[in-house]
Amino acid sequence: MANFKRGQKGGKRPYFGLTGGWLTFWVSVACSTDMTLFGYDQGVFGGVIVTQDFLNTLNLNGPEHTSLLGTVTAIYDVGCFFGAIAAFSIGERLGRKKSVLLGTIVMSIGAILQISAYGVPQMIVGRIVAGLGNGLNTATAPVWQAETSKAAWRGKLVVIELILNIAGFSLSNWITYGFSYVNGPVAWRFPLAFQFFFIFILFATVPWLPESPRWLIAHDQVDEAEQIIADLEATSVDDAYVITESKEIQWAVQYERENGVGWLDLLRGRSGNGTSTIRRLILGAGAQAMQQLAGINVTSYYLPTVLIQSVGLNEKLARLLAACNSVSYLAFSTIGIPNVERWGRRKMLMYAATGQFLSYLMITILLRYNELPGYSGSKQVAAASVAFFFTYYICFGIGFQGVPWLYPTEINSLSMRTKGAALGTASNWAFNYMVVEITPIGIQTLQWKFYIIWTIFNASFVPIVYLFYPETSDRTLEDVDRFFRENQNVFIFTDKDAISSKRPARYIEHEQAEVRRNSSAIGQNPEANKYRLAAIERANRGDFDDEKGAEEVEKV
Repeated sequence: MANFKRGQKGGKRPYFGLTGGWLTFWVSVACSTDMTLFGYDQGVFGGVIVTQDFLNTLNLNGPEHTSLLGTVTAIYDVGCFFGAIAAFSIGERLGRKKSVLLGTIVMSIGAILQISAYGVPQMIVGRIVAGLGNGLNTATAPVWQAETSKAAWRGKLVVIELILNIAGFSLSNWITYGFSYVNGPVAWRFPLAFQFFFIFILFATVPWLPESPRWLIAHDQVDEAEQIIADLEATSVDDAYVITESKEIQWAVQYERENGVGWLDLLRGRSGNGTSTIRRLILGAGAQAMQQLAGINVTSYYLPTVLIQSVGLNEKLARLLAACNSVSYLAFSTIGIPNVERWGRRKMLMYAATGQFLSYLMITILLRYNELPGYSGSKQVAAASVAFFFTYYICFGIGFQGVPWLYPTEINSLSMRTKGAALGTASNWAFNYMVVEITPIGIQTLQWKFYIIWTIFNASFVPIVYLFYPETSDRTLEDVDRFFRENQNVFIFTDKDAISSKRPARYIEHEQAEVRRNSSAIGQNPEANKYRLAAIERANRGDFDDEKGAEEVEKV
C-alpha cells in the first residue's frame, strides 16, 4: 500500500515530522518563493535597461534602438508563454513538485546566460530560457498551493504568494536603485545574479514537500493521496473527513473521465456533458488577460522610463520614485489578505478595476496638459500625475494582483486544473508580451494618448466581472465542480448562490451528510477499525516491513 511505502523504518516520518498547519506553511514557503522570484524578474529589468553600462555593453543607446530594447525586454514574456504552454502536458505528467523543480533548473540556466551576456543575441537567448522556466513555475505553483490548502485558507495563501511577488518586485527596484550609484558592469550584472538567492531556497524546500493529493488521486495513487490529506489535516487516514475528502475527489475524477473532453474535442467545439469545460477555461484565462490589459506592465517594466519620458523627471529621481512606489504597492496589497475571503473574488476585482480606471483617467488628463504647448502649469500637472501612478498601484495591489492568479486554480475542474491554470498563465504572458513590446514605442509616438487605452480597458472590467464571473470564495474545489454541473447559464449575476461570498448552505449540508455517513461506516466494525489503526501505528513505527504492513491492514 502506498501509505506504507512513504514511511521509513526506525520511526522516521516524512516532511521532518511536520503535519497540519506547519506542513501547509512550508508548501506556502516554496510556492511564495517561486512567486517572489517571478516578481523580482518582472522588476529588475526595468532598472537594468536605464543603466548606462548595460546600454553601452549591448550597444542599445539612442532612440533608434528603442524598438530593439523593447524586444529584448519583452522576449522574456515569449519564453514565459511557451513555458506555461509546456505545463499543459509536462505539468500533468510530472506532477506539481517535479514541474516546479524542472522550471527552477531552466531558470537557473537562463539567469547564467543573462549575467554573462556581452551582446544582444546572448541576452535574448538568456531571457527566453529564463522565461520558459518561469512560465512553467508560475503555471504550477498556484495550483500546487490551492490543491494542498484548506478551503478557508486557500484564497489567503495564494494572495500572500502574490503579495510576496510584489515584495520581489519592490526588492528589485531598491537593488537597481542602490546599484545605480555603482559604476561598471556590476551595476546591472549583480541585480540579475541576485535571482539565485530565490533559486537556492526552491532547491532546498521543494524536494521534500508533499505532492498534491488531487494530482495523486487523478493518477490512481489513492493510498498516498489519503496519507497526504491526513498529514495536511494533522489526523489519521481513518478520519471521517479524510475519507470524505478522498471520495469527493475520486468521484470528481471519475465524473471527469466519463464526461470530460480532450484538447482536440475542445478545438472542435465540444464542451463535454455538463462539465462546462470551455466556459471555465475562458473565465480563468479571461481573469489573467484582464490583469495584463489593466496596464500593470506599462509601469512594472517601464516605470523609470515612463517617469523620465512622460513626466520629465531625471534618472535618479525616477528610480527613487519607482522604488518608493513599490513599497506603497507592497504595503497596500496586504489589504487583500483578510478581504479576499470576506469580500470575495468578484468584489475584489470590481473595486480594484474602478480605482484603476479613475487613476488612469487622471493620469491621461494630467499628462495631456503636461504636453500641451505653452501651458504654464506643465510642471505642476506632471508632478500631480505621479500621485495617480501611486493610487493605480494601490488599487491593483489590493484586488488585481492576486485574484487573477487564484481564480484559474479554483474555477477549473480537477482534470483541467493544470491545463486551465497553464492556459490562464499563457494568456497572461501573451498579453504581457504585447504590452511590454508596444509600451516604449507607444510612449514615444502617442505620448499622453497612449494612456487612454488602459483607461478604457479598466472601465470595461467592472461589467464583465459582474455579469459573468461566479464567486469561488469559501467553497471547496468540489463545490465549484458541483456549481458548474448544475448551472449552465453564462449570466450569473441573478443567481444568489453564484455571487455570494459565503459558502451556500446546500453545499455545507451535503458535506455534513457525507461526513456523518462515513463516520457511521467506520463505526460499524469498531474492533476491525481498532485493529487497523494498531497495524498502521506499528507500520509507522517501523515494527515490520512494508509488505507485511500492507498484509496486516488488508486482513481487515
